[in-house]
Amino acid sequence: MGSAFLDPRDVQFWLYDWLGVDALTGHPVYADHSRETFDAILELSARLASDKFATHYKKADRVEPALQDGIVTVIPEIKQALADYAEAGLFAASFDPEHGGLGLPHVIDTASMAHFMAANIATAAYPMLTAANARVLVKFGTAAQIETFALPEIAGTTLGTMCLSEPQAGSSLADVMTRAMPDSGDAHFDDELGPRYRVTGNKMWISGGDHDITGNIIHLVLAKIPGDDGKLPPGTGGITLFIVPKMLADGTRNDISVAGLNHKMGYRGTTNCLLNFGEGGGAIGYRLGAPGQGLAIMFHMMNEARIFVGLGAAALAIRGYRQSLDYARERLQGRPAAAKDPASPQRPIIEHADVKRMLLAQKAYAEGAVSLILYSAHLMDRERVAGDEIERARIASLLGLLTPVAKSWPSEFGLAANDFAIQIHGGYGYTRDFDVEQIYRDNRINPIHEGTHGIQGIDLLGRKILRDKGASLAGLGPEIAETVSKASAIEDLRGLATRLNLAWAQVNAVVETLITLNDPGRALDNASGFLSAFGHVVVAWLWLDQATTIHGDAEINRAFREGKLRACRYFIEVELPKIEPQLGIVAALNDVAATMPEEAF
Repeated sequence: MGSAFLDPRDVQFWLYDWLGVDALTGHPVYADHSRETFDAILELSARLASDKFATHYKKADRVEPALQDGIVTVIPEIKQALADYAEAGLFAASFDPEHGGLGLPHVIDTASMAHFMAANIATAAYPMLTAANARVLVKFGTAAQIETFALPEIAGTTLGTMCLSEPQAGSSLADVMTRAMPDSGDAHFDDELGPRYRVTGNKMWISGGDHDITGNIIHLVLAKIPGDDGKLPPGTGGITLFIVPKMLADGTRNDISVAGLNHKMGYRGTTNCLLNFGEGGGAIGYRLGAPGQGLAIMFHMMNEARIFVGLGAAALAIRGYRQSLDYARERLQGRPAAAKDPASPQRPIIEHADVKRMLLAQKAYAEGAVSLILYSAHLMDRERVAGDEIERARIASLLGLLTPVAKSWPSEFGLAANDFAIQIHGGYGYTRDFDVEQIYRDNRINPIHEGTHGIQGIDLLGRKILRDKGASLAGLGPEIAETVSKASAIEDLRGLATRLNLAWAQVNAVVETLITLNDPGRALDNASGFLSAFGHVVVAWLWLDQATTIHGDAEINRAFREGKLRACRYFIEVELPKIEPQLGIVAALNDVAATMPEEAF
């Protein structure tokens, strides 16, 4: 179950030894599966990722999508890879059989996708967005909408997008200007598809917004329905979601045009478009859900996309780590400090302490990031199979708390890992001869899209913690306490458990200070720093939890076990102490940036 990008021992350990994912097959919803079927999917994914996705990684970066006469084209290898992906049934992996899916747990689907994102994240973006789009349609659509729009996506014959941002609004969705007017029936009318509208407006930064990979594209578009006075309602309350296909049922093209392509630093194989809706009178769209529910519905897709953004960042961190590890083992340069004879053979750079430091940091960041994503995906499955509503609500609250962390922490520290990968390669790492420079460029978008790091910090601290006076944060406490208790019973891990417990107490003390302050504006001035520090505590907890699993397992390879335990030690002894000054800035309500006069810049 290996590929050139993910170590099969890691995948086995994370899924089975640590998370115990095979226990999900004891629940009726997953009873048709077994560890054997899970492994078969992962083996297929690793092979397909290596044979069909990785093979055009460099070419897709070099030969960007092109726009000519209103038509966007990509290299044929992308189309073929996605056709193979669809033929393998992987678009359908986590959907229920009633919708043509394989009915796999989310955590297995996530592990499968990790192979593709590590191999070629730009091509992997198309099925990631499509699956998230289809899941929203299945959850909120009518039977006719599911059959017409979602099922082709699940089969992989149609791809999907989400259209939120606009040139003048960016992440401020309250300021969207796209409008949707109710439309009477004509040749295109199909009352089974729900209320029909004419959509006009402009959408920016639309990944997969147009291409020649599939004949149709299903756009989920946020727009506002004007009031009786013809004006758009202010704020987010009037935002509604619409299904706007590129092609209509009669084979004609909908009123959607590509105004331009964005030329990106990385991720170049994924088309990124400025789309104009309604230049010829209005694009036909079908309302999904009730008026005014657009954001609430779309957040289901955005939250899934955020976890997969984190997965992409983690997968690229893993790839960079493994490539720099191979390079460090092979690259001969220098001699030990004690070796005085210049005629003695040069030694591999992995023997240098500073190179080991950078490799260990990469391992701790990258594997910690993957652990965070798999844990979050497993929470989605645990929520589904929960025995009662109280347990389901508890797990849902924990997943909600961790979602901004799952998006942002891997994006921040996966990029830091890729920076180390370039450094280890030296000057070669700065050239296009080695993949690590492209891996870094590809990963640089992840702290930005699907909600920037700053937005995720506000979401975590403002919406997820302060709004409920720390109740959701308190829900994480028993999970950490259980790990601390297990680790405290193991002599080699006792000191690490003490450090984690102290860090958790520091987080709670800062939150209590902010709650007492009762001033949301000032409390959020340093939300980004809080997010980074809180993410470190979460990842330290997951590393320690894995250490308690692997510590006494004699069946696991000794070197593999030592690697996990050293990475855990490194993270808790070297990385975790960094949160103290970060949290100190948050607790002190430091306003040096927030109160900086604009003219002083």
